Amino acid sequence: MAPPLTRLDAYRWQITASYKPGMRVPGVIFASDALMEQLQEDQALEQVANVAFLPGIVGASLAMPDVHWGYGFAVGGIAATDVGRGGVVSPGGVGFDINCGVRLLRTGLTEDEVRPRLRDLVSALFHNVPSGLGSSGRIRLGGEEVDDVMRQGARWAVGQGMGVAEDLEATEGHGCLAGADPTDVGERPRQRGAGQLGTLGSGNHFLEVQAVEEVFDAAGAGAMGITGVGQVTVMFHCGSRGFGHQVCDDAIKVMTTAVKRYGIDVPDRQLACVPVRSPEGEAYLSAMRCAANYAFANRQAIAHWVRESFAGVFGRSWQALGMSQVYDVCHNIAKIEEHTVDGAALSLCVHRKGATRAFPPGHPELPQRYQAVGQPVLIPGDMGRYSYLAVGTQRAMEVSFGSTCHGAGRAESRGAARRALKGRDIQRELEAQGIIVMAASRGDLAEEASRAYKDVANVIDAAEGAGLCRKVARMRPLGVVKG
Repeated sequence: MAPPLTRLDAYRWQITASYKPGMRVPGVIFASDALMEQLQEDQALEQVANVAFLPGIVGASLAMPDVHWGYGFAVGGIAATDVGRGGVVSPGGVGFDINCGVRLLRTGLTEDEVRPRLRDLVSALFHNVPSGLGSSGRIRLGGEEVDDVMRQGARWAVGQGMGVAEDLEATEGHGCLAGADPTDVGERPRQRGAGQLGTLGSGNHFLEVQAVEEVFDAAGAGAMGITGVGQVTVMFHCGSRGFGHQVCDDAIKVMTTAVKRYGIDVPDRQLACVPVRSPEGEAYLSAMRCAANYAFANRQAIAHWVRESFAGVFGRSWQALGMSQVYDVCHNIAKIEEHTVDGAALSLCVHRKGATRAFPPGHPELPQRYQAVGQPVLIPGDMGRYSYLAVGTQRAMEVSFGSTCHGAGRAESRGAARRALKGRDIQRELEAQGIIVMAASRGDLAEEASRAYKDVANVIDAAEGAGLCRKVARMRPLGVVKG
């Protein structure tokens, strides 16, 4: 049974701090009526209440409109802890796929130009970007190279000829988190990461050729090189692969024991945590940054092979095809950021688990090209419907620590989707809609079918209604590569 909720306004709902003894702050969920109705049977709301127990948490335990059950934190959960007052960091608030994120490339091509060669293009992308569970990449990292990737992130890949400096400018944090010390990473993550750089992975990871279907904000779109309806874009979603998963797994083992030493009491063992300013906390954040940098390098390598694929199919250089980067934004991350809470400027450890940064116009961390419009926000949907490009807002800074939703959010489990769609040929059904799909395992497509996800249009409408971001454009899929 879901916790009792109090409605704050049209798109905010509250779980009062009195719901459970030990909650330090209330829980706040951003959702429409329809999305909230879907949530009543989900354990995510209980997880929102549990996160409110974290030492040092400020404001509220937050949940985005795409929220659903996850490990420790709900996916779509956000919590900020006060570093100077015993605030903690929790691997469950980051997730196993550290810096799982989304990158968007624009092109100068139109749908009419791409349609006749779409199957060849999707085939080239499927061939050039390894995908699937446990897939190995085209890069094999030696010991010192793994360390270089951990320290340098996307800069390492650009230095290897896989991209240009402008890509780094259009990447969150310039594609590299400072404070990543490879000595804080064990041998097992290194082994798992050595052969997986430049791979898409499996599950909800994808590479999608899209066409702009509608532009909502001409000024914002123009700043991003989005010129109008019919323009072709490329969006892909992936993270730190086995490297990040192992970093998280190793940290959970450490913190499950350490939480008792620090006298921390949480209602769910999956919320194991330690103070940010502790040896264990500092070691985890360092290792997490190493994994985040691996993910940035991973997406940079994939972007390079996407460009090569387009160039091969269309017989022109990627520069001639206008394939510049719009942005790369990460989710599944914990960052030390400055925010104002109750009028006081605080240094906070902001956990974004299945949530993305959404900084407003004028924020000093944004590239010059986006200072006037705000940070690009990339919100993918499912492979049968559409995805959105949005921008961050000042309101997000005030109510969600500069954060918004990161996607559609699952509406049913993978197993339930498989059972419901048993015997259906999802690939053929999508092709009937004009969408070419290639996957490492056709049997896994049922888990990623549209019915398994919330309608991302409803999610972004709730996020925009709450003031967390503003819609810029909607894109629909033409061709999809799935793991």
